[in-house]
Amino acid sequence: MSEVTRLLEAVHAGDRQATEELLALVYDELWRLAAHKMAHEGPGQTLQPTALVHEAWLRLAGPAQTPAFRNRAHFFGAAGEAMRRILIDRARRRQVLERGGYAEREECSESKLIAPAPSDELLAVHEALDKLAVEDPEAAQLVKLRYFIGMSMPEAAEALELPLRSAERLWTFARAWLRDALKD
Repeated sequence: MSEVTRLLEAVHAGDRQATEELLALVYDELWRLAAHKMAHEGPGQTLQPTALVHEAWLRLAGPAQTPAFRNRAHFFGAAGEAMRRILIDRARRRQVLERGGYAEREECSESKLIAPAPSDELLAVHEALDKLAVEDPEAAQLVKLRYFIGMSMPEAAEALELPLRSAERLWTFARAWLRDALKD
């Protein structure tokens, strides 16, 4: 049993000290994954990897949460989903703001008018991913780990507890499926 799995069981049993130990143990890996994802975000992105990790951690194990993760793979899958939802929420808020929602009219300098490009792409992938999850949940989970967190193929295969070759075949399928879905 890995140290992460042992700590997850202790956290589920209500040990607050284990929560702190778990964060210390997984923080560097979560930060690295968040930094990788943030490196692919558009210009003008204000969210930093540290903030993304902290917000995801609060969603996973915040004061109002009692996390119940089965193992390391389940935890990192949930972390990937939390990061994905944070990025989707931010993209939606940006999209609303780009269309004039929630704000009074004000004059802006040209530098404020430059909007990050991937908001529309991110939302389109999110919607297509929800459809893929209905058809093939494992493929959708792999896309979340690769696209939204930025895990390498070996890391994602390990997180999903799949042989590398099986994960590669699943990735090929998921990319083709998403390409067709995004054409529409």
